[in-house]
Amino acid sequence: MPVALWVPAGLAFALIALPIVGMVVRANLSQLPRLVTSDSALAALRLSLQTAVLSTLLSLLLGGPLAAVLARSRSVAARLARPVVLLPLVLPPVVGGLALLYTLGRTGPAGRLLDLWFGVTVPFTTAAVVLAQTFVSMPFLVVSLEGALRTAGERYEIVAATLGATPFTAFRRVTVPLVLPGLGSGLVLAFARALGEFGATVSFAGSLQGTTQTLPLLVYQEREIDTDGAIALSLVLVLVAVIVIAVARPRVAEGSR
Repeated sequence: MPVALWVPAGLAFALIALPIVGMVVRANLSQLPRLVTSDSALAALRLSLQTAVLSTLLSLLLGGPLAAVLARSRSVAARLARPVVLLPLVLPPVVGGLALLYTLGRTGPAGRLLDLWFGVTVPFTTAAVVLAQTFVSMPFLVVSLEGALRTAGERYEIVAATLGATPFTAFRRVTVPLVLPGLGSGLVLAFARALGEFGATVSFAGSLQGTTQTLPLLVYQEREIDTDGAIALSLVLVLVAVIVIAVARPRVAEGSR
């Protein structure tokens, strides 16, 4: 390892770690249990975990096949679709939330049909939270899984096909086991991104306690009225993120060896 890399590496680590340390130092640890066990905090944490899990599952069910199509298809349509799929990675989340609102709101083209045909209103509901989180988090899974599929190549699938396997059987029995580490990484990234989502959620779902107020939204609200409460809730988010990474990353690393 070149010695010249240690200095920028240390600065990069400090840039990430020192703000967390500063928040811990600033926290009122004696009041921490009371602040994080309030009714609003527990409701927001429960809603955050539930919606993050649902959005991650939705990202898997929809983003997994999308990643496979983008990785394996050589059509012009797939090449044109890739920049659109990656757009949420660079869009400000609040812009994504507004796009969802103007599409699925009562005056939007899809929202008007949902209201007319099924009497369903999506904005400012828990479903809106899940959709907003999925919008911003699914590209992380798609990028990770598409990269894993491209790295794995198609040679094993071709061998399976020559042995009589159907395309679906080859994908299920050969391709999926090969890309499990990349899939695991994508799921961790998608869950973490969904858990910390703020901008798209507040634009599309609002901040209604027990219905759409996730933990990041409650942190922002508490920041205006109770700094100690905001810091305590922020530490809860940090702790949950650390637990997710600690549980998931060893398994992903083990699968890559």
